[in-house]
Amino acid sequence: MSSVNKVILIGNVGNDPEVRYLDRGVAIANFNLATTERGYIMQNGTQVPDRTEWHNIVLFRNLAEWSERYLRKGMKIYVEGKLQTRRWEKDGQQKQRTEIVAENIQVLYRPQQTQQQQHPQQDEVRAAEEPVQTNPDSDFIF
Repeated sequence: MSSVNKVILIGNVGNDPEVRYLDRGVAIANFNLATTERGYIMQNGTQVPDRTEWHNIVLFRNLAEWSERYLRKGMKIYVEGKLQTRRWEKDGQQKQRTEIVAENIQVLYRPQQTQQQQHPQQDEVRAAEEPVQTNPDSDFIF
């Protein structure tokens, strides 16, 4: 039996995407996405506060370039992708980062200030079919 690595998130963009280019001209973007579970009041009167989880989102190629032009902090988006954990060593210490490598993004809501900016005809963008292999041992951190 095969396995499945699929992540679906709906949340708010926490910062404008940061885009970098590999020496081969491949665009890589990263940004944070916040998902929030709303708080509630229990029957005994105890208040449970909102709980926000922050996710590291990574985009490649045309999706990265699209995000640089059209995604802004505060937008509500739908992200579909896969979970990936990278490990590397820096200054003698083991580092680890878990990310969502996005394959599909849809803009669900634009705050007032970003609605006036130009945006694409279609608010859904899919990643390129060919994955990019990166070297997790390098100092290049998304």
